[in-house]
Amino acid sequence: MNETILRIKDVSIFQQNDVIVENIDLEINKGDFVYLIGKTGSGKSSFIKTLYADLKLKKGSINIGNFSLENLNEGKIPHLRRKLGIVFQDFTLLEDRSIYDNLKFVLKATDWKNKKLIDDRINEVLEIVKIINLKYKYPHELSGGQKQKVSISRALLNKPDLIIADEPTGNLDPITSLEIMDLLLDLNKKGNTILMATHDLLLIKKFPKTTLLCSDKSIQNIDISKMSIENIYA
Repeated sequence: MNETILRIKDVSIFQQNDVIVENIDLEINKGDFVYLIGKTGSGKSSFIKTLYADLKLKKGSINIGNFSLENLNEGKIPHLRRKLGIVFQDFTLLEDRSIYDNLKFVLKATDWKNKKLIDDRINEVLEIVKIINLKYKYPHELSGGQKQKVSISRALLNKPDLIIADEPTGNLDPITSLEIMDLLLDLNKKGNTILMATHDLLLIKKFPKTTLLCSDKSIQNIDISKMSIENIYA
């Protein structure tokens, strides 16, 4: 039986008092790779922000692993986010610290204390993402693709139940986007569960996976292999 990583039941997403997506029911199982697509303003960013508690869940239930977002108090939010590895479009790296120290900052903030274990884990994720040679570089010394690989390394640090990649190729050129996509697919083959929001329809046509379309206040599973790029948002 598949292990359910993300279970969403009867969820509506709000911005202030306005419902922007409603009646969401879906499950993502361990090892799944799922795309989330939709026009700008369709609600997919708000949906993702609700998953990591940047927006409050007001209606319905969301479970990530055995962690419930219902009635979540602020003190529990860091515990939730340890179950998630979040990859942002704009990298969000600390510019005044080396790559090693960026990753060390995350581990220490999530209660890692043993220096050897911290060092071992940082080396491990940098090896996985194949950027161990960048360990002591600073963000300003890296290309966009290298920065995104650091962001992915950071997302892996706490062995998350779910990796949420929010437009991870949005600021990258087409060739670098393919490199990042290859990396995410490789991580998925190794057992990581990934939810990836993207506007890059050509990319998801090239690498078809389960695809959720956020449109008309709903999120629905679509068979993108049978659709043309032109009519996906029609």
